Amino acid sequence: MAVLPIRIQGEPVLHTPAEPVTEFDDALRTLVDDMYETMDAAPGVGLAGPQVGVNKRLFVYGWTDDDDIEHRGVAINPVLWIQPTPVGEADEEDEIEGCLSFPGERFPLRRSPAAILQAVDLDGTPFEIQAEGWLARIFQHEYDHLDGILYLDRLPRPFDKEWPKISRKRGWGVPGQAWEPGVDQLEG
Repeated sequence: MAVLPIRIQGEPVLHTPAEPVTEFDDALRTLVDDMYETMDAAPGVGLAGPQVGVNKRLFVYGWTDDDDIEHRGVAINPVLWIQPTPVGEADEEDEIEGCLSFPGERFPLRRSPAAILQAVDLDGTPFEIQAEGWLARIFQHEYDHLDGILYLDRLPRPFDKEWPKISRKRGWGVPGQAWEPGVDQLEG
């Protein structure tokens, strides 16, 4: 297994809809193992193919809830069903979100409180997960990556004006920017 470089906002693969996974082979298994290792090293709770430069519809996730239940898996060619997002401003403590592709920053973002994830695993076997709360948020965030959407694209005012300033200051927003967990010591 290997830790992969994580692409930073501005890299074209992050802003392009991903293609379906069609080959379920050893190369896919290696990619998924590397994605888990990269996510864990970052550390993060999810990582999508485009974030490691792979324009394929898959993501890994790993999070332990307040009851010490570990939620960990891979979703390949997912479909995500969500409830309508509640109206109103996001709570700046409970609804704060970050992204490994915009490391070191967090912004409040309102998301749907529940989601149903339908996908296949590494063997091509279909599964479904009904998620609420933080797990639903993780699924929505990672699924957005597969459609070429970063959480930054969804931020309300005034945060939609703040993140571009940070991006320019750090020299991001252009192709070729990446960081490597364990080397660059950035957190998303």
